[in-house]
Amino acid sequence: MGVNYELETAIQLVISFFIGAIIGAEREYRTKTAGLRTMIMISLGSTIFTEVSITMGVNSPDRIASNIVTGIGFLGAGVIFKDGLSISGITTATTIWITAALGMSVGAGQYFIALGGTVVVVIVLSVFEVFSNKINRMHQERTYKITFAHYSDFERTIMKRVSELNLSYKKEREMKTADSYVLVFHLRGSEKRLDNFNGFLKESDQVSAYEY
Repeated sequence: MGVNYELETAIQLVISFFIGAIIGAEREYRTKTAGLRTMIMISLGSTIFTEVSITMGVNSPDRIASNIVTGIGFLGAGVIFKDGLSISGITTATTIWITAALGMSVGAGQYFIALGGTVVVVIVLSVFEVFSNKINRMHQERTYKITFAHYSDFERTIMKRVSELNLSYKKEREMKTADSYVLVFHLRGSEKRLDNFNGFLKESDQVSAYEY
C-alpha cells in the first residue's frame, strides 16, 4: 500500500461524503426521518466496509457486501411506520437502501455508477415528487374504518353518498361491538371527492369515529 492507494481511499471517502450529503439534504429539506447525518453515515459506512473487504483480499469479498445489504435492510425497516390504516416511510427506507448501494459503488471504485446513480436518485426524489403529487390528487385509494350506532340505516346512507361522489367501493369487513357497528371498506377516487366524503363523515351525528 503506497501513497497512491491512500490518496485514492481519501478521494473515495470524500466522494462518498458528498453523495450522502446531497441525498441527505434532500431528505432533510422534506423533514424525513432519515436526514442529512443519517445518509452521510450510511454512504460512508458502506464505502468503508467495501474498501476494507477489498483490502483484506479474502476469497469471497462479496460476503461483506452481502452483509451490508442485510444490515441496511434492517435499518430501512426501522423507518417504516403503520399509521392507522396507512403505511409511511417506504420511500425513506428505499432511499437508505440505495444510498448504501452508492456508497458501496464508491468503495469498489465504480465512480460512474455512484455519481450517475446519485443524479438519478435526486431527480426521482425531487422532480418526480411533483408528478407524484399530481397523480395522487387525481387518484387515491383509502381504506376507511367507520364506527357508528345504527348499522342497517346508516350503511345505506354511506352507500348513497359514495354513489353521489362517484367513488369506487369495495367492502372489506364488518364488525359489531356491544353498542356500535364497525364498517371497513376500500374507496378509490380523486382527492377532492374523497375529502368531500371525509366532510360528510365529520358532519354526520351518527358517526362516532372514523379513520383511514
